[in-house]
Amino acid sequence: MCGIVGYVGPKDATPIIINGLKRLEYRGYDSAGVAVINNGQIDVRRDAGKLQQLVDLLGKSPLTGAPGIGHTRWATHGAPSARNAHPHVGNTGKMVVVHNGIVENFLELKEELGAEGVIFNLDTDTETIVHLAEHNKAAGISFEEAARRTFKQIEGANVVLLLSTDEPDKIIAARIGNAGGIVVGLGEGENYLASDIPAILEHTRRMIFLESRQMVVLTKDSFRIETIDGEEVKPEIHTIAFDAVSAEKGEYRHFMQKEIHEQVRALTDTLAGRVDFKEGRIRLPELNLTPELAKRIQRIYITACGTAAYAGMVGKYLIEKIARIPVEVVIGSEFRYSDPIVDENTVVLAISQSGETADTLAAMEEGRKKGGIVWSIVNAIGSQAMRVADGYISMQTGPEIGVASTKAFTAPLVDQYMLAILLADLRGVIDEKTRRELVSDLRLVPDLAGRVMDSEADVEKVAHALKDIKGCLYLGRGINMPIAYEGALKLKEISYIHAEGYPAGEMKHGPIALIDEEMPVLCITPKDPWHEKMISQIQQAKARGGMVIAVATEGDDLVKNMADHVLWVPEAPWMLSPIITVLPLQMLAYHIATIRGLDVDQPRNLAKSVTVE
Repeated sequence: MCGIVGYVGPKDATPIIINGLKRLEYRGYDSAGVAVINNGQIDVRRDAGKLQQLVDLLGKSPLTGAPGIGHTRWATHGAPSARNAHPHVGNTGKMVVVHNGIVENFLELKEELGAEGVIFNLDTDTETIVHLAEHNKAAGISFEEAARRTFKQIEGANVVLLLSTDEPDKIIAARIGNAGGIVVGLGEGENYLASDIPAILEHTRRMIFLESRQMVVLTKDSFRIETIDGEEVKPEIHTIAFDAVSAEKGEYRHFMQKEIHEQVRALTDTLAGRVDFKEGRIRLPELNLTPELAKRIQRIYITACGTAAYAGMVGKYLIEKIARIPVEVVIGSEFRYSDPIVDENTVVLAISQSGETADTLAAMEEGRKKGGIVWSIVNAIGSQAMRVADGYISMQTGPEIGVASTKAFTAPLVDQYMLAILLADLRGVIDEKTRRELVSDLRLVPDLAGRVMDSEADVEKVAHALKDIKGCLYLGRGINMPIAYEGALKLKEISYIHAEGYPAGEMKHGPIALIDEEMPVLCITPKDPWHEKMISQIQQAKARGGMVIAVATEGDDLVKNMADHVLWVPEAPWMLSPIITVLPLQMLAYHIATIRGLDVDQPRNLAKSVTVE
């Protein structure tokens, strides 16, 4: 969460930082601010609310100078307000900070600093950092050494950027733990810092990703990266291929709508270079999977949070069905506390769009500590989850800006399907005919997804019929049961309508009591092995006066004659059907939210990348 941008160079920092923050606003939008050094003084503008509030403030009270740092906030300590907005300036007025994460020992530090006469004016844990850095600097040491001491003293997962008027030619930054990424962008006579690639991609494609417990001293002409303990680091410089235009809305009203439609391309890209249709084989070279390793695997844990966890639930069906390996899905925030049974024959597979989700990274670390094989499926190139894994699968979807994930849900469904085939092939548990058929089915996916996109106008009509509902039950069975969870989550996230996903067979064990004429029931009913059972669920809901919305296969007259509304999808191989059935649910949630006049891309209380527990 929390977006950070920094610039050091000859240009005015303010417009560079503001433009970067616009591309990071999805990471936090309850307040924003920018600080620059101007004529030897720190000058700050900040305000509560979305970034536009800060832009308006800058229009009334311009700010020029360099270097500079900026921030969009998602509050963890202290209510969203102008006074709690970052950047924070120290008591001396000579140092300023922006921060992402949680300083777990801030109360102890605050008490110690207070005893030394330091005055605290805010409600945030971040204020502790700048006061601590100033306190360290007062001992007569350099800015760099004061920053280093500060980084060592704060506990928890944090990213920190510091500026000082005593050494106004530099920014010092550190990554401590898994509080989200920090990217160093290398320019010509100027350099950049950001939480994520899109913020600075228009300026440079040459980037370095800081690892945990690393710090960078950045000037306009140089960078130096060391560990917080002072050991020199020779980093890898990456050349990023993302096109900055892909982070723009283009013809679409919202990023979410754009990203829903981008799934056709994203699914095509996910297959590119990995599927050999001629030989009927899957290639996932970055996974570093050998026949010996595949045969050794006895269990797989899939760990993830939110939407990614529901993708993992689909993956469990696929891997167990195709590769015949036992799979357990564990929510990332619970994994390390469950004392999981992991050994050298166990895979811990993490799924994360950002690759920086704190709980998921902690689960990966737990798996490694216990001697497991750690893999990741991740979208953000160069992210922590990609770098620390023994092997990875890149989603290849491009940047996802909308907070409610769409293409980063469907891509890992394909990734796990491919993984299941590869594991089965290497383990010798699948015959050639079956393998070729499963691989061949993948060529259908982009076209099937495109056909669903063509039905958006029909989905929007259903959205108008549902715009005033107070709640909704989503029911699914088998491989489409997780799609009920995901569909309900999308409705909750962006429309603020209470929705619950249930295994359809569990309806009689409690949820059926909720069904009446005011409780719509959405049934995911494609032609799959559970079709007959789902027909029964529709009948039970109708018998109790419920409005039924069905996701159904084109031409299914049985469903058509029973349901009040139908979201049609083309017929698909049942193991790939979740990729198709989720698409109308994404569009339905999107259109209900837009009809209700809500901010789809930035729903309240949510941030794109959850980098604190």
